[in-house]
Amino acid sequence: MKYTGSVTAALALMAGLSCAFPAMEELMKKMPAEKRAGSTELIGDLATLQDGQLTQTGKDVKAILQGQASGMDTTSSYKNVSAKGTPECAKDTCCIWKYIADDMRKAMVGDAGRCNDVARGAVRLGFHDAGTWSKTTAPGGGADGSTVLAGECETRSENNGLQAICSQMRQWFNQYKAFNITMADLIQMGANVGTVACPLGPRVRSFVGRKDSSTPSPQGNIPSPFDGADKLISLFADKTINADGLVALVGAHSTAQQRFVDPKRAGDPLDTTPGVWDTNFYGEVLEPKAPKRVFKFQSDIALSNDSRTSGTWKAFVGTGGQGPWDGAYSGEYVRLSLLGVNNINDMTECTKVLPPFTPTFTSPDQPQLSQFLNNNNTAETQQSSQLMGGNKINYV
Repeated sequence: MKYTGSVTAALALMAGLSCAFPAMEELMKKMPAEKRAGSTELIGDLATLQDGQLTQTGKDVKAILQGQASGMDTTSSYKNVSAKGTPECAKDTCCIWKYIADDMRKAMVGDAGRCNDVARGAVRLGFHDAGTWSKTTAPGGGADGSTVLAGECETRSENNGLQAICSQMRQWFNQYKAFNITMADLIQMGANVGTVACPLGPRVRSFVGRKDSSTPSPQGNIPSPFDGADKLISLFADKTINADGLVALVGAHSTAQQRFVDPKRAGDPLDTTPGVWDTNFYGEVLEPKAPKRVFKFQSDIALSNDSRTSGTWKAFVGTGGQGPWDGAYSGEYVRLSLLGVNNINDMTECTKVLPPFTPTFTSPDQPQLSQFLNNNNTAETQQSSQLMGGNKINYV
């Protein structure tokens, strides 16, 4: 991939590649923290604990937060899972989460093999629950389940479109609450299952042990698709996420179909491969001649053009950007998923319960998908709905 952008963006590439190549990871460890592209500020209880006080989870999360370890795990698996409800399962914190993750994955993929609205909603809900935290408004907010438990899905305009996934989370919670899970963990596990349920989506390292809160979270901390670069960069800096980390996180729009930013174009995707976690999104935001139905948020256009973020944005364009983006996204999402959590040191890693990584994907209905993307007939509600369900498109 030809690239002549900033040093910062080049470092973003290296941060992502370190996940796949140990030598690159060693190089990243040796680099001064201030020169790494990713966010490195410690959060929660890890900001005050000494190294000698850290558990293995505390050490692992600290390493991820400081760019010294990968936030992605493509290989772990959970074998010989004990039967649900048995004493053996109860002894392993992760056991019940294997059953939950399997249930989630079944609901998140359609017959085309693409992830669907349940997966997309789960990822967005994970962002919105954790993203209510900021240094300015702390200690309230963060990954505490309050988006669902305080009824914010239904009462806050920025959560428009999350009502269905919030309802689904309540159903899963009622099904599994007897096993001492929390809504906060359920939301973040849902986001990570939703990510890897999308073809090419990374297996983001997943931790459980968050505490629930039904206290409404602070308002004004969730970004808008109409925000400019200045506001977005400032908003995320207040969450300990720098400009490069912000660019990596907004790539989750790769799988999206918008419904409420422009209701007249409800169902239009944000790139040509909705339901697939690829880098087409980054290139097509920049492309003035993208297919007719590709919808672009003003916030994404602003970030793609701003001098502080455009270099990293371009670094993720094309197939060569997939590995770097997956790696960068994973590390930043581990951070996001732990905002407002003050017992990180006491948590348990359960990444092994996630579905397997899907490294390649070919759309089984590419001719029909191409027809949909290049037709600006907004009346194609059947095809939009099929895409939202992760299902094959047909024009019968």
